[in-house]
Amino acid sequence: MSLTNTILRAVPGAFILNSGIGKLGMDAETAESMQGMAVQGVPPLGKLSPEQFAKFLSYGEIAVGAALLLPFVPTRLAGLALAGFSGSMVSMYLRTPGMTQSDGVRPTQEGTAIAKDTWMLAIAGALLLNQSRSKKND
Repeated sequence: MSLTNTILRAVPGAFILNSGIGKLGMDAETAESMQGMAVQGVPPLGKLSPEQFAKFLSYGEIAVGAALLLPFVPTRLAGLALAGFSGSMVSMYLRTPGMTQSDGVRPTQEGTAIAKDTWMLAIAGALLLNQSRSKKND
């Protein structure tokens, strides 16, 4: 694995893994609140109970974070996992009322914390494109 890919994988991997571990044992009230926002970006999440959603979210973040950090996971697979995760976060950001200004893109004060997930989507794109370029050069 190249140094570039290692850096691109390590930073979001550690962040996401830590976030997932922090959500283990989330109480139902917090899970219900988070689920209400998540449903904006991924409507099928509304079919889960808050307890199921909490497990899905924490285990999912742990899995994505670990995939990025474990060097034996192929970069393309890690990039796809990050793209799926961050893409759903960006979808939630764009679809949740009050997160964006009237142009539908720039974040409001409330949306700034979620808008940062666009960086993870960009990192996922870099991992996927860098991996494709690396294969051509081999």
